[in-house]
Amino acid sequence: MSKKDELVEKYAADIKDKFGETPDMDFLDKVAVGLGPAIYNLDASKVSGSDEKELETVRNNFLIKKLGLSDGPELMDAITSVIDRYGRSEKNKHRAVIYYMLAKHFGKESVYN
Repeated sequence: MSKKDELVEKYAADIKDKFGETPDMDFLDKVAVGLGPAIYNLDASKVSGSDEKELETVRNNFLIKKLGLSDGPELMDAITSVIDRYGRSEKNKHRAVIYYMLAKHFGKESVYN
């Protein structure tokens, strides 16, 4: 099993355990591939739920630039909701899981096709 496949399995376990959902493995794999080498970097592969600058980066670089959403308060509301569901006390919030959940939330899976 490749390193990427191992990481995707870890992300899938988080989606099952933290969100109580069965992940779409094909889509999760596409999200991981879309993150490129960042998934292998310990710092870049995680999102700090308490760092406002980090959350702004998720909003600007992922929701607005990647998914093509219009800026508005609903974007930060969605990020906050995903962070809360992941668990504020969870130290290892994987960027791929957060991006996966946000893309699902906004129905933007087609961006990865």
